[in-house]
Amino acid sequence: MSVVGFDLGNESCIVAVARQRGIDVVLNEESKRETPAIVCFGDKQRFIGTAGAASSTMNPKNSVSQIKRLLGRKYSDPELQRDIAAFPFRVSEGPDGFPLVHARYLGEERVFTPTQLMAMVLSNLKGIAESNLNTAVVDCCIGIPVYFTDLQRRAVLDAATIAGLCPLRLFHETTATALAYGIYKTDLPENDQLNVAFVDVGHASMQVCIAGYKKGQLKILSHAYDRSLGGRDFDEVLFKHFAAKFKDEYKIDVYQNARACIRLRVACEKLKKVLSANPESPMHIECLMDEKDVRGFIKREEFEKISAPILERVKGPLEKALAEAGLTTENVHFVEVVGSGSRVPAIIKILTDFFGKEPRRTMNASECVARGCALECAILSPTFKVREFQVNDGFPFSIAMSWKPDSQNGDNQQTIVFPKGNPLPSVKALTFYRSNTFQVDVTYVDTGDLQISPKISTYTVGPFHPGKGDKAKLKVKVRLNIHGVVSVESATMLEEEEVEVPVAATTEPPKDSAKMETDDAPNEAASGTDVNMQEAKAPADAAADGAENGAPNSEEKSVPMETDAKVEPSKKKVKKTNVPVAELVYGALGTTELQKAVEKEYEMALQDRVMEETKDKKNAVESYVYDMRNKLYDKYNDFVTAEDKEAFIAKLQEVEDWLYEDGEDETKGVYVAKLEELKKVGDPIEARYKEWMDRGPSIDQLAYCINSFRDAALSKDPKFDHIEMEEKQKVINQCSEAEVWLREKIQQQDALPKHANPVLLSSDLKKKAEMVDRFCKPIMMKPKPAPKPQTPPQTPPTETPAGGAQTPEQQPQGAEAAGDASEGGASESTGEQMETDKPEGTEAA
Repeated sequence: MSVVGFDLGNESCIVAVARQRGIDVVLNEESKRETPAIVCFGDKQRFIGTAGAASSTMNPKNSVSQIKRLLGRKYSDPELQRDIAAFPFRVSEGPDGFPLVHARYLGEERVFTPTQLMAMVLSNLKGIAESNLNTAVVDCCIGIPVYFTDLQRRAVLDAATIAGLCPLRLFHETTATALAYGIYKTDLPENDQLNVAFVDVGHASMQVCIAGYKKGQLKILSHAYDRSLGGRDFDEVLFKHFAAKFKDEYKIDVYQNARACIRLRVACEKLKKVLSANPESPMHIECLMDEKDVRGFIKREEFEKISAPILERVKGPLEKALAEAGLTTENVHFVEVVGSGSRVPAIIKILTDFFGKEPRRTMNASECVARGCALECAILSPTFKVREFQVNDGFPFSIAMSWKPDSQNGDNQQTIVFPKGNPLPSVKALTFYRSNTFQVDVTYVDTGDLQISPKISTYTVGPFHPGKGDKAKLKVKVRLNIHGVVSVESATMLEEEEVEVPVAATTEPPKDSAKMETDDAPNEAASGTDVNMQEAKAPADAAADGAENGAPNSEEKSVPMETDAKVEPSKKKVKKTNVPVAELVYGALGTTELQKAVEKEYEMALQDRVMEETKDKKNAVESYVYDMRNKLYDKYNDFVTAEDKEAFIAKLQEVEDWLYEDGEDETKGVYVAKLEELKKVGDPIEARYKEWMDRGPSIDQLAYCINSFRDAALSKDPKFDHIEMEEKQKVINQCSEAEVWLREKIQQQDALPKHANPVLLSSDLKKKAEMVDRFCKPIMMKPKPAPKPQTPPQTPPTETPAGGAQTPEQQPQGAEAAGDASEGGASESTGEQMETDKPEGTEAA
């Protein structure tokens, strides 16, 4: 079972796996720990990750990045509109109001949903994990920002399904960081709580989390965030600054050229990193646009001055996190800074001033989320035994349910089902009294975030048919699962019925009946799913139901009492009926759409695989041409005639020219045929060289085999004395025949030039050596015969007083043992025993 954690960053992703010795961050195909979150579409295939990043500069309009910002958001979202303005690829509004990404793929314009694009990134990460683990990867834990809405969480789950993954949990990034920090701490207090603030400044967002630690557990006290405050905002400030500067100095407008924009953004990112460690930094880009080289220079003070509007927003999430946790800065014992954007010195200064203490960097700023996700996956997986450590995470939003009253005239009624900070996972049950089908809306309330759409989903409960009365009692079960996704799990109609139960004429109830009520009923009350067994288990259900709705009714309790067989008291039972629930999630993929997306991803992955195999075959042809040409001038020179060599070299040159002209873009089959055509000429040359290299050791091996057996047969060594001379002569004759054959073949081979096909093959020599060994070994290795056992002398029969021989039956009892020893059975005993067991009288006789 795979135990993998994925950190899905806005700019790059990291894969961590759990092994027996701990958590490892695995390397991608370029031996890098970070993999770019980019999908680049080409004319024949997709390039994802490191390959996509390499292609993005040359193909910017078809290179899709920052997919995380598009996921589960409306196209009309003002924040998304600001992002789209900076994207080099085209984004349009889909029929459902969500964004669609346009790219040219396989020679035609295609549209992709952000969920599909995220699935492509996850597929690439899955491949990286599988190549490192050498096993299939299915179960995983995926890190997500704490501010992700229900729709965004569903989109990540759908993307994982499309990629063939099964997430055990969508884990908040800040909680993953807190877990990776705390699980290795051995000095956590048992009673007093250790409060640690985690500030994660990523590529596009800032998240703050305050966690409370005790021995063996952590509790998330508060979450806060700014979804548009990250490292890329500082890059954007520098980009705008230098774009305006170059327009004035060099009269070039980089906004008119997508490739120039990308190159300038990359240079600004490098400049920001240099300024993190140096007070000033130059910039130089060759041939940025219109064949002009540009130069620039900026000091850290100037950079912080133009970044002031961004830096002012850093305090907002810090203050909110402290207020929600109910703490002061003095109660926060440590401040940990992580994230790729946290290296800006101005941010560290703000944090120091706010908390009154220097922020610490005890964790790897880029890898802590992936490590935390892998740890959580190991905790949830049965594969690894992990140190006991409890993670108490809270949901960052309040979720309410609203519905119209049964009269359909009043205002909507609403109740908060899962308040902010509610533990994950959680289940709540609501009781409704309704006469017909009704709808329930699930919404966010009091988020304080204008970017979050309040509506999550609508559930239609029904149809159902009330039994008695106008209204039916329905229990609706609402679940907030481990991923932070809310759903109405089930609806059950409860109906009370009176039943006649005959009671036997005895002062005690039957044992079976009592057991049914006391043992079985509570189980039924707990599960609430078995409708057929309700008659036997009614009393406990009825009692539980009565307690729920107010004071319990004494008639609902089953009490054993003295009665006559003719009396038939009435009892109440609760009949449970499952009611259908129809789900409508706003913006989510339906089952059919999801299945189509899975099929499309499979088709694209197959196309990528075919193209990779085609490239491999093309490279194999090219490699064969260069390799064979070099060898023909070197070690294969003596093994081919001059005419054949020139013809073969000309053929190789012809194929090389074809590769870079007509054969530049051919199918896999064409390259395979071309390689086979070359190998028909080259393989015999290669075989002659290989035979020449192998022939010497094979001759030595056969000669050693012949000499060894012949020397043994002629040897006077006593260990061979038991072998008959005829057998030894057979060995000598076999060795002589093999030696004559070898001598003849060597003479024939030496008479041939190296470029001729050999008559003495190494395979024939090996066969001859095996034949000699198979014939001679059984003879020369024959074991010595075992020494023959010494037969004891026969005991003569004793004479009776009458002079006749005494039969065994006539022997006295005292001589019975000796008589037995002298019979045929005595052969089982040793000769010494025979001598000692003889009776004294027999020796005299």
